[in-house]
Amino acid sequence: MRSSKAKKAAFYGMFVALAFVFSYIEVLIPFSVGIYGVKLGLANIVVLTVLYAMGVKEAFVISCIRIILVGFTFGNMAGILYSIAGGLLSWLVMCICKKGKAFSIIGVSVAGGISHNIGQIAVAIVVLQTKSIAYYLPVLLIAGTITGLVVGLLGVWLLKVQMKLSNL
Repeated sequence: MRSSKAKKAAFYGMFVALAFVFSYIEVLIPFSVGIYGVKLGLANIVVLTVLYAMGVKEAFVISCIRIILVGFTFGNMAGILYSIAGGLLSWLVMCICKKGKAFSIIGVSVAGGISHNIGQIAVAIVVLQTKSIAYYLPVLLIAGTITGLVVGLLGVWLLKVQMKLSNL
């Protein structure tokens, strides 16, 4: 029993570190397609993988730890607020889509990418006290679909790697 707890703790540490590294890579190599605020969301590969490999609660914990660590290391309080809104809505939608079993892991990722952008726009509407920022939503929905697809494909690959590691 003890070794399974140690193994789980090791995977938590590995996934938090991997999410942090992916976030750092995005800070170092900004992805720009000429659309303000669009990021690949590489750290979401880890949250998606944990959702499938470990479970809902574990994905929530990894997502929250990553947002807080990355926010305090590379961002600011405003960035943390937007990240929490997007990250938690994304996590919730991915959990619902996964539970419904109507979506593949890639479909779950796309739903997560789209909902992440919706969460951030909702916070922007509240913080800026204007609904006019919603004009930006269609662009972000397209970006969320594309980045969700990329994250989903990479998540499938990482899940296969994780399964091989867990069988060691």
